[in-house]
Amino acid sequence: MVEPLLRTVTRTQGDNEALKTGEVTPHGFRFDFEEVPVLVHAFRRMVRDLEFDVCEMALTTYLVAKAHGAPFTAVPAFLVRGFHHGAILTDPASGIREPKDLEGRRVGVNRGYTVTTGVWARAVLREEHGVDLDRVTWVLSGDEHVAAYRPPSNVVPMPAGADLEQMVLDGDLAAVIGVGSSSGRLAPLIADPARAALTALRERGTYPINHLVVIKDELLTRYPELAAEVFGAFARAKQVYVERLRAGIAEPDATDRMYRSVMETTGADPLPYGIEPNRPVLEALMRNAVDQRILDRAVPLDDLFAVGSRDLVA
Repeated sequence: MVEPLLRTVTRTQGDNEALKTGEVTPHGFRFDFEEVPVLVHAFRRMVRDLEFDVCEMALTTYLVAKAHGAPFTAVPAFLVRGFHHGAILTDPASGIREPKDLEGRRVGVNRGYTVTTGVWARAVLREEHGVDLDRVTWVLSGDEHVAAYRPPSNVVPMPAGADLEQMVLDGDLAAVIGVGSSSGRLAPLIADPARAALTALRERGTYPINHLVVIKDELLTRYPELAAEVFGAFARAKQVYVERLRAGIAEPDATDRMYRSVMETTGADPLPYGIEPNRPVLEALMRNAVDQRILDRAVPLDDLFAVGSRDLVA
């Protein structure tokens, strides 16, 4: 039998690099990797036009897409994780001193309301600082990947031609989530965000997932073993990276250092794959998506993952 060749998009990063270089090879199929310079464009192309066979995707984008009937399903290979305490920026000259000061104000959000960084950052505001998210007006710089999604009434678009950072500097916004500060004038609202993130990890078990892997449903039907094989390929590549982290990467980047910090804090694999080792964080994301009116209701976690991958752990 000819091995299927799967049109695949995933950004090259530590835990999948061995697949890109050929150090790790899949079993029973082949990846045909396509490079999309701006990864979020691949998310949109997959959600709206089903362009790829296998695609890295933001977790909340996936949840919204599935809720609207998208014909693809995830395997629990969680390629990207991170912390979002530092994603909320303000102008230090504005008088905004603490998260509760955002209530009754307008806060910018990069791209759409369902962007995963925004969901996790709002969760930090609500769960760790008691912010009433319904008392904030969320101002978006773009639209949603899932065109059928309709945000709550306290979500509005920014004016055409505006810039989120400049709106903060002009006093039109109290803060912004998910953008850098090209001017260097904005600063994190939460003091020492790296320390706050590791404290949340130790004390609350908060370790957000950002991206996973999805596969077209028609391929999962045609090749019943495909979900397990795709998971296995990504899992083997991840293990190569984790071993490099343990040994010490000669020139680590910021992501390497973050995963290394997680490893030192928890004493465990900083990129666990599988539903069970991630059930608490997946349930937390689901709960926040419902609370933020991104999903109408919580969905059983097993229903979100392909048959054949639900019991796999790596």
